[in-house]
Amino acid sequence: MSEQVPGNAYAAAGVSIEAGDKAVELMKVWVDKARRPEVIGGIGGFAGLFDASALKSYARPLLATSADGVGTKVAIAQALDKHDTIGFDLVGMLVDDLVVCGAEPLFLTDYIATGRVVPERIAAIVKGIAEACVEAGCALLGGETAEHPGLLAPEEYDVAGSTTGVVEADDLLGPGRVRPGDAIVAMESSGLHSNGYSLVRHVLLAAPEAGGAGWSLDRTVDELGRTLGEELLEPTRIYARAALALARRTRTHAMSHVTGGGLAANLERVLPVEVAATIDRRTWTPAPVFDLVRRVGDLAQPDLEMTLNCGVGMVALTHPEDADAAVAVLGEHGIRAWVAGEVGAVGEGRGGRVELVGQHPGW
Repeated sequence: MSEQVPGNAYAAAGVSIEAGDKAVELMKVWVDKARRPEVIGGIGGFAGLFDASALKSYARPLLATSADGVGTKVAIAQALDKHDTIGFDLVGMLVDDLVVCGAEPLFLTDYIATGRVVPERIAAIVKGIAEACVEAGCALLGGETAEHPGLLAPEEYDVAGSTTGVVEADDLLGPGRVRPGDAIVAMESSGLHSNGYSLVRHVLLAAPEAGGAGWSLDRTVDELGRTLGEELLEPTRIYARAALALARRTRTHAMSHVTGGGLAANLERVLPVEVAATIDRRTWTPAPVFDLVRRVGDLAQPDLEMTLNCGVGMVALTHPEDADAAVAVLGEHGIRAWVAGEVGAVGEGRGGRVELVGQHPGW
């Protein structure tokens, strides 16, 4: 009888324990960089540990949590075989959902599912996640890498995660604080971020017979100043530290993270029914990629605005007397911001809506 080596049967089924172990070793250095003092132990355990005694300084701590992924943007990373930026997208989608209520992100866990574990590729993904956690001020507490042969192709993967934060109950931001006259402070996006890629990929990459332009990712696009692939992989901007500073230093009443659904739909999520908001498109010109998608796809502006952020990644509703201070605070954190509109009173039950008026310069 031949001697059986442990793990051979699993390897024959398409799962490599050795590759998984190597991936863990390669990612350790990056996970160690994304720590906070409250983290207990290192990676390799069944659960991540976070010392919650730090919350004793809060009178009434509220825990906030968010879960998300990055959608079909991963298809661009896979096509270009560049995997060290997709983690920024994941962290941005997670922590910027937390900070809109004033919560400080504490820790994050990730989940990577792949058809075949390539240790260097997994380590590159985790590198991006860890570096983004450092930028956001949260710890990468743990995660899971799962090999799913037969379900995913060998080069395919998907990423998702969840994050937890905390906010003092008295400091909670949201619709209950919004007042008529509040200024709408818009924060510039870094590009497409991580929403609407199914539309963008169809418009720009799909074959002409399928209704697309049939462009390649290595195509240099003059108006973008780089290749199409480089533009589409531009990482999602992380607003967490800047947004928390804004909440501390100004009378900001609510914030909205502009993700799927676009600017108007996401802002409406933080408006009470007693008010409505008006945003003036004339106050900014979206980055060239948005106009490119609009023109190449021959898209109506409402379709574009319901899908993409159109240049605004986060919005704050701030006391009008603090609007200039809000723009200055955000500028200190490297985020271009401007007053894009205001909140107005309407009859009870007839509000909660956002109207976009005017037209972007150059459109």
